[in-house]
Amino acid sequence: MQKVGAPGGQGQAPSGMGALGRSGVVLLTYVLAALELTCLFMQFSIMPYLSRRLGLDSVAFGYQQTMFGVLQLLGGPVFGRFADQRGARAAFTLSFLASSALYLLLAAACVPALPGVALLFASRLPGALMHTLPAAQMVIADLSTPEERPAALGQLGLCFGVGLILGSLLGGTLSSWCGIQCPIIVAFVATLLGALLSVTCIPASTKGASAHAQTTLPGKPKASVFDLKAITRLLLQPGVLPVFLVKAICGLPIGLFMVMFSIISMDFFQLEAAQAGYLMSFFGVLQMVIQGLVIGRLSSHFSEGTLLRASVLVFSVVGLAMALMTNVFHFCLLMPGLVFSLCALNVVTDSMLTKAVSASDTGTMLGLCASVQPLTRTLGPTLGGLLYRSFGVPVFGHVQFAVNVVVLLVLWRQPVPRNMDKAQ
Repeated sequence: MQKVGAPGGQGQAPSGMGALGRSGVVLLTYVLAALELTCLFMQFSIMPYLSRRLGLDSVAFGYQQTMFGVLQLLGGPVFGRFADQRGARAAFTLSFLASSALYLLLAAACVPALPGVALLFASRLPGALMHTLPAAQMVIADLSTPEERPAALGQLGLCFGVGLILGSLLGGTLSSWCGIQCPIIVAFVATLLGALLSVTCIPASTKGASAHAQTTLPGKPKASVFDLKAITRLLLQPGVLPVFLVKAICGLPIGLFMVMFSIISMDFFQLEAAQAGYLMSFFGVLQMVIQGLVIGRLSSHFSEGTLLRASVLVFSVVGLAMALMTNVFHFCLLMPGLVFSLCALNVVTDSMLTKAVSASDTGTMLGLCASVQPLTRTLGPTLGGLLYRSFGVPVFGHVQFAVNVVVLLVLWRQPVPRNMDKAQ
């Protein structure tokens, strides 16, 4: 992985890195992100089957997905402010403890003597505080220079790929060999280990001295974590809202498709659980290569505005091809372009938005960015299910093509503000 240097232009380098040093903290951050994502994808791989075992139909399954999405949507910005105010150690620890609570409730839902359906829905509640990836992004943003940031954030794609591959494979394999509760217990133990590593090895704060001073000005009362005005204020800073809207709007169509993917893989692609796991592993390998290796190199040769427009253009082309696909082989051919678009859109917009705010607000900004996916998961089960039942799989390609063409035309006529198109 690329060595992340001392942050420049956003305050002094943070002190208190401990025995690990700056590079050790960065490496541990990548490891913790991969651990959390592995557990998360283990959960995703078994949830449709656990819901079916408990007697829930597709509508009820959609309700609990929507519930999880709403909680993460509401919790993301608040968690970001908590990370800015309390520091990286507290943020990682809180996220892993919330994950442990979720897996403990899921494990209890597998016990026949207990009310499984009630526990399944109750297990969604800790999801409001499960934001390890935004915490990791905050640490990487705090410990990298603006010039290094796209590549450094892009390398989190390696963690996402590892989590997607291991989580999908372990979820299907462990549930087949040892029962559906086995991957849940493994995830519970792993997240407790993550909480222990966070408490003992992650520094209390990764922000520079000047950034810390901004949050503790003399005579100024400390802002609440739940201060919605302070959260929305970031979106109203120059150039922030247009980039945030591009991130949300362009990611919505493919987000609807991915929310429905477990149903599409069973009904449209006719895949078994193990085969769907292999397909998601292929997706993870592509994400590791493209986000971890390709995006960083491209960011050193092209401006962020150029990469943003390229991602929207490829999204449009892939959407048109998705409207024409008829089998899983066609989808495999489309996946490289799809993964490139997703990776470029997420990495570039996250980098641009964190550069547009002060160092003391990077966690809050990344929390807002992290709320985009939960928004999709909130709308996805209802809107995606309605589109799928009414028009079939091709409708997702049509919507993706139309939405991204419109966004591309807007970006072409109104380019990204120059102060956000390059490292400040």
